Amino acid sequence: MENDLVLSGRFYYRGKFQDLMVGIKSGVVTEIRKAITGDRIMKIDGGILPASTDTHVHFRDPGETDKEDFPSGSMSAVYGGTTTVMDMPNNVVPITDYERFENKLSAIQGRSYCDYGLYSMYNGNNAEVLSPKSNGVKIYMGGSTNASGVTVREKDIPLLNAMNVPVVFHAEDQECLKENSFEAKNLREHNLSRPVVCESKAIGKALQYDLKQRVITHLSDYGAIVGTSGNKTVYEVTPHHLLLNDELDIGSNGKVNPPLRSKEVQSNLLAHYLSGDIDIVSTDHAPHTEGEKEDFQFARSGIIGVETRIPLLLGLVSKHILDLDLFYRTAILNPARLFGIKKGMLEIGYRADFISYRASNLRRINPDRLHSKYPLSPFGGFEAVFPDFVMMGGNSILERGEIIDDRLGSFQQKGVG
Repeated sequence: MENDLVLSGRFYYRGKFQDLMVGIKSGVVTEIRKAITGDRIMKIDGGILPASTDTHVHFRDPGETDKEDFPSGSMSAVYGGTTTVMDMPNNVVPITDYERFENKLSAIQGRSYCDYGLYSMYNGNNAEVLSPKSNGVKIYMGGSTNASGVTVREKDIPLLNAMNVPVVFHAEDQECLKENSFEAKNLREHNLSRPVVCESKAIGKALQYDLKQRVITHLSDYGAIVGTSGNKTVYEVTPHHLLLNDELDIGSNGKVNPPLRSKEVQSNLLAHYLSGDIDIVSTDHAPHTEGEKEDFQFARSGIIGVETRIPLLLGLVSKHILDLDLFYRTAILNPARLFGIKKGMLEIGYRADFISYRASNLRRINPDRLHSKYPLSPFGGFEAVFPDFVMMGGNSILERGEIIDDRLGSFQQKGVG
């Protein structure tokens, strides 16, 4: 077989970096050898990893493109080493049926720098009309941006299972939130107004549903899942719950649902992640305008992160805090595997999506250099390692830290590379 392209460099392959050559044809890996001949050979510097999938973003498109849109959000993803995003359905017009799904898919087509999938939203009585193209189903157990809390009807569980996609829970119990709600004026009060007990109650309910693929998103307190092992549940955490807490002086840029927790709770969550007890790290990238973040009491909840997730984690790897293989499994392998897309592995038949980085390129995050429409990041000053090179489907889309190709992203169907 004649390859379109052969890559040469130090690839992360079967648990370690190795000097290899990788053949690519039609955007797919065809050969992995020590030596491959070809007319077009590209040498890549640095350590080469499969590119990442972010299973949890809110790009606000369509409907609130003043906050973010797919061009700006997907560009941010590429700069952060992510070539696939799964976009949430809580648009201003929620994605609750087939027609709305198709309208959103049409609105995004041809406008994304990275590949993408789309969730649909379960609203308590719409399981029969959710689009079969959905990459996942999102269930808000408690109210948050453009969503109100719902419960799952037992008769809908077979329908959700028949979709054969992850069923993803925003786990905050609505009644508990109502009981504890008050107008918080700082991070500590926001934590108290949406306490951990609301998360714990919601998780307990979610675990009772007989679902084939259940995901608890943005877990903020590891204590909320103690004693729940062996229940066929995937647990996702975010960098902001791993690295930030309610004692930090970051104001409304740190206001998010579920809230940042105490330093003790945050440290415990991080320790369990570093010990291998968490399945996936995603961002819950949720942008708002500067005006919506001005006054803490009235600020909208949400933290951006699609551009900083991989760099922050690579920063921990470079400082020998985070094991490289654990980073690879939780940020690259498991997210792609969960959604059944042939990415996240260097194997024959998988998409040729790669990033390269240099561990020595540790630098502090400057929010002004991020590419979101409103780069109001709470991670300013944190040390990170950004990728130098990004490839998607055999096409170089970022070189020397700069985007070089146009909007090549496409919709990713389950089981399709």
